[in-house]
Order: sequence, then C-alpha cells, then structure tokens
Amino acid sequence: MALTNEQLERYSRHIILKEIGVRGQKKLLESKVLIIGAGGLGAPAALYLAAAGVGTIGIVDADVVDLSNLQRQVIHTTNDIGKKKAESAAETMRAINPDITVNTYYKFVNSENISELIKDYDFIIDGTDNFPAKFLINDACVMAKKPFSHAGIIRFKGQLTTVIPGEGPCYRCIFKDPPPKDAVPTCKQAGVIGAMGGVIGSLQAMEAIKYLTGTGDLLVGYLLTYDALKMEFHKVKLPPRGKGCAVCSDTPSITKLIDYEQAVCELKH
Repeated sequence: MALTNEQLERYSRHIILKEIGVRGQKKLLESKVLIIGAGGLGAPAALYLAAAGVGTIGIVDADVVDLSNLQRQVIHTTNDIGKKKAESAAETMRAINPDITVNTYYKFVNSENISELIKDYDFIIDGTDNFPAKFLINDACVMAKKPFSHAGIIRFKGQLTTVIPGEGPCYRCIFKDPPPKDAVPTCKQAGVIGAMGGVIGSLQAMEAIKYLTGTGDLLVGYLLTYDALKMEFHKVKLPPRGKGCAVCSDTPSITKLIDYEQAVCELKH
C-alpha cells in the first residue's frame, strides 16, 4: 500500500520520526483498535487514535451524552446532548480524519457479547468507569489473547498499565476480585478533575500506537500512577504474571466470563 500525497502530508510529523516512518504509518493505517467506553478516558484516546490514522476504530458505549459529561468527555459538544455517545464520538473522529473507518456499537459489554466485539481488533482500550466492566474486559482479553490498555481516574489521580496476555501480569494479578457493592464511592460522589481524562486517556492512545508500530517500551509489568496535585508520576513494578491468578495462570480457576453486579463508577486504589 502506497501512501497518497494527502496522507504523506497529514501524517508528515509521524513519518519524519525514525521510530515511525512510512512503514510505521502504514501499520497504523492497517490496524484495528476497539475502545470500550466513549467517556473521560475513551474520548481523548479516540481523538488521538483517529488523528494518528489508526485505520479502523471501534467505539462501544450504551450511554447518551448529557451536560455533566462535557466537563471531561472532550469528544462531545453541547450540541451532542441527548445523542448516543458512540455516534457522537464517531462523528467527531470522522471530522478529524475521513481517512479512517469508525464502527459504533450502542450496547453494554457483557459476558455474552464481549468475545464477539473484541475478536476482529488488534488492541483494546478499556475506557470504562466501573470494576465489573474492567474485570470482564481483562478476562475476555486474556482468554482471547488480545492486548489491552487498562486505565482509571478519580479525583486528581489516575493509573494505567498495558496487558499482553502471556507476557506480563493481567488486571486480576493486581486486583484479585471486584470490591463488594457500595464498598467504594462512585465518581459522582468522589468527583474527578476533567483534565485527568486527557492525561491518562492520551497515554492509553500512546500505548496503543507503540504496540501497533512496535516502537518503544510498553507498560507491560508496570503500573503507572499519576497524582496531579503533587505533579508526580510513579512507575511501579508489578508481580510476575500468573502467580496464583485465577485467569492468567497456567491452571486458571476462571474459565468462563463472569458478569459481576454492575456499579456506577469505580474508585481506584
């Protein structure tokens, strides 16, 4: 596939990077990324992946845009209130880059549909805001051997890691099980600074781009945390993959996907 003159201009700042070049840009154009959640994390991730020229991007979200979303979910505008988030996100992405294909899925992910949703994609971005969805995404991706980016934000803090099944620890290696219902406050109760989504969601897009182009070191085996009030990043080494893990060990005890009771939003540890 030869890049057109328009593509050479659009992606020129990528192409002059020796780590990317024409070869890396072609890889991005041929790649497929699924973003689960078009909210605070998924919005900036989707914007940057669209701008980067990831050829096919899927957006999964069962919600509609409301006024309280606009403080952090920058892919939507005031005129989008009442619109399906997946469709609103897709319109913005296509406006940024008509070079790409955007697939929309207006649904909640659950144990019955997630395997079908992720099967055709090269990389998954977890932009959800609750523990049940995060454990489900982790388990489905581990079982399907799909690499993914986990992230979460709350108040002035955020975290992320990249999971490549078979190469590093998964989400369950860090957090064994979802907390009991109502054990932690929701994001509506705790609040979140809007720009935190931009910081962490953009880092998720960066991890996806690095994975797809084979460039740099991924956060496999590490948890990156960010405290905005202190302006501190910490990169924490995680325990080895699979040791006692119920899903990614050599003898997993969880072999079927589980739908845990859904919470509204999670609090990060």
